[in-house]
Amino acid sequence: MKIAVTHENGQIFQHFGHTEQFKVYTVENGKITDTTVVNTNGQGHGALAGLLKTIGADAIICGGIGGGAQMALAEAGIKLFGGVSGSCDAAVEALLAGKLGYDPNVKCDHHDHEHGGEGHTCGNHGCGSHKCH
Repeated sequence: MKIAVTHENGQIFQHFGHTEQFKVYTVENGKITDTTVVNTNGQGHGALAGLLKTIGADAIICGGIGGGAQMALAEAGIKLFGGVSGSCDAAVEALLAGKLGYDPNVKCDHHDHEHGGEGHTCGNHGCGSHKCH
């Protein structure tokens, strides 16, 4: 089993579609046997589902994520654990222990308008590297 996590400096990056790296955990018999960091090479949003499928990811842990990317992950058969923050390592350990707190209805709903515009709803997930005002 492989679990990917949106990654920045050991923490869960809070905007799936803008992540520059995934930390990928290989799990066997409920234990982490290997980790590697994979660069996204500028791919974003729904295209990241294809990258995750290519590397064999079975699940993704992330912060905020838009509807298009959620659909792409579902079509790729990758289980989503969204709305998570904190340490990548701690989140994977919590998932393996059956104790990961996540939001099955997570939405990043600011894709329908210009950033900084009225109604921008990044909420507390942060916006990653793009600038929200």
